Amino acid sequence: MGEQFEPDSGHIIEENFDEALSKRYLAYALATITQRALPDARDGLKPVHRRLLHAMRELKLNPESAYKKSARVVGDVIGKYHPHGDQSVYDALVRLSQDFAARYPLVEGQGNFGNIDGDNAAAMRYTEARLTHAADLILKDYDLGTVDFEETYDGSEREPVVLPGAFPNLLANGSNGIAVGMATSIPPHNAAELCQAARKIIARPDAEVRDLLKFVKGPDFPTGGICVESQESMQEAYETGRGGFRVRARWELEDIGRGMWRIVITEIPFQVQKSKLVERIALMMDAKRLPLLDDVHDESTEDVRLVLEPKSKLVDPEMLMASVFKLTDLETRVSLNLNVLDPTGTPRVMNLKDALKIWVDHRREVVVRRTKTRLAKVEDRLEVLAGYLIVYADLDEVIRIIRFEDKPKQTLMETFNLTERQTEAILNMRLRSLRKLEELEIRQEDEKLRAERQSLTDLIGSDELQWKLVDSEIAEVQKFYGPKSKIGARRTTFSDAPLVVADASPEAFIVREPITAVLSEMGWVRALKGHGTDESTLKFKEGDTSAFSVKCETTDKLIMFASDGKFYTLDAHKLPGGRGHGEPVRLHVDLPDDAVPLVLVKHDPERKLLVASGAGTGFCVMEKDVMAAKKGGKQILNLIDGDEAMLCIPAIGDRCAVIGKNKKLLVFALDDIPVMTRGKGVKLLGGKGAQVAHVTVFAAEDGLSWLDGAGRRHQMEDWEMWSAKRAQAGKMAPRGFPRSLMFAPRGTEFLASQAKTD
Repeated sequence: MGEQFEPDSGHIIEENFDEALSKRYLAYALATITQRALPDARDGLKPVHRRLLHAMRELKLNPESAYKKSARVVGDVIGKYHPHGDQSVYDALVRLSQDFAARYPLVEGQGNFGNIDGDNAAAMRYTEARLTHAADLILKDYDLGTVDFEETYDGSEREPVVLPGAFPNLLANGSNGIAVGMATSIPPHNAAELCQAARKIIARPDAEVRDLLKFVKGPDFPTGGICVESQESMQEAYETGRGGFRVRARWELEDIGRGMWRIVITEIPFQVQKSKLVERIALMMDAKRLPLLDDVHDESTEDVRLVLEPKSKLVDPEMLMASVFKLTDLETRVSLNLNVLDPTGTPRVMNLKDALKIWVDHRREVVVRRTKTRLAKVEDRLEVLAGYLIVYADLDEVIRIIRFEDKPKQTLMETFNLTERQTEAILNMRLRSLRKLEELEIRQEDEKLRAERQSLTDLIGSDELQWKLVDSEIAEVQKFYGPKSKIGARRTTFSDAPLVVADASPEAFIVREPITAVLSEMGWVRALKGHGTDESTLKFKEGDTSAFSVKCETTDKLIMFASDGKFYTLDAHKLPGGRGHGEPVRLHVDLPDDAVPLVLVKHDPERKLLVASGAGTGFCVMEKDVMAAKKGGKQILNLIDGDEAMLCIPAIGDRCAVIGKNKKLLVFALDDIPVMTRGKGVKLLGGKGAQVAHVTVFAAEDGLSWLDGAGRRHQMEDWEMWSAKRAQAGKMAPRGFPRSLMFAPRGTEFLASQAKTD
């Protein structure tokens, strides 16, 4: 075996594993929070963005300068300030330049910087960049002592800790980031509105968030759209720093002639990729979840133009858009989580006022520090000018000392009581500066600088003057980005409420078309287009015939009453087409084999029905209470063993007539029959062994009638003679009453069921 080497015990640190892991993870978490994910509330920038702007200013890529290759910028950033991957830095640069990603781009790009479809930018060697006006404002005066600088990661350079931020970048451009245990999500806002709110804070430091919302209407996305969040919800979000905003695409109706139309989408929600949006709509169409939509195609050039084709011109455009909003990213929710780093570097969630207050306080500090830097330069210059004026007062002696003295500097300082700074300036003067005209210019400059020094001193000593200057500078930014400017005009508008019901049921999205529902004796159902169908031409299975025919629309619901006392609900749009014999109705509802349909009508929730059993009991029920939510139906009429439901008719009138199988007739007030939601009901006809043959409802002024064998109507003039209390035995029917023991039908839509009973 080879020689054994003992480890160097002097470099081994014994430490509990849990403690070591927690300390290192905490260090990683803090670095992620402060150096990567959360922006600084003062300039609204993360370190990578701050370093990008700083590097571009060092390269003199000002808004009026020529472009330079993006690779040059990225190289400087990763080589001097940001020791990370070049692609991540370039991605940050690209995003700052995209006008669909940044409300106020900080970088002006030349070349392919990607598009709203989600296509990537060209490689950094092909694109060029320079700063924009907004970035110029953020960097304004940062080299005048307004902010602190620190050493870079390798100590070879110095970089700003924070930028002056004359532009309200935090809220104007927003920010997104995910750290360890926390995240931030700030949507972009309108810069002019933010400036107005900031000036309100300067004028009234006690202003509440609700006061600021008179100026800040809400988010202003670079892609526009319509914000449909309620004012109450937005106020709560801005007051707490947490919330969200519902944003919808902007659309318009385009008339293409002959009564046809289509929908054109001109703006899509923020951070939605157009290509993926079109794919999503197409997938929903393939899955038949957008029944109102026929086609979608993208006609976009530089502007967004998505075209939605409806299935039919009868489709309600708002219903069509409601279905698309519900299932696609044409409506999204943009969250607000105003979690940022305060001036001490501490992450915390702020409300709108807190964020703007930190910005204006930072601007005040910048103004004061800039003033102090300028005052120091003025003081230095005045000191030099004072030395120059001494020279001009005794120029010959100064020249003599310089020419003949061995130590002219020391002699000048002692003779004229000069400072070392003044003496150096005098010794460095050129001979041409000794002319008389130069002396006059120096005296004028001295007077001007003394006046400036006084104003600077007054500014440093007065809070009021400081705030006044901050307000004027913010007012200039507000004017530049005002609503009259192209970039400053608000793009996102607001709607107090959605134009359509966002949570509408799927039935609301059905194409509204007239149909005729047909149910055969054998229980086969189908839907024929239109209302003009000649039923005599319909084909049925051998031995089958039509039992019910209901004129309705595809958006309607049909109710079917069966002999088991249950009501069943059919969706008209789900009925099979008119070709062939249709489908068994038992595929749509769970109708028992021993039960037969008695009535099929279009649902009318305002209508009152009378239901009765073969045992002679019945009651009235409101049609709104008979809708069945399940295929199994809804039990309304309770039956005893061996009994069946006999009829269901509309309870329109004030009298009820009952004819028994013993040919006894009874007429009584309809009010004697109670209105119930379900049950067995009350007895309609009395007498020993009485069985009900038929029941009808009529109005007293219309009278009671029946049909004879030839189909002729006979009016019963003296029906009052059969009037009595409900459940009495009644009297024998008048001479001529039909052997079928059937009254004349009441209501054409119930004719089929009456005939079936006959």
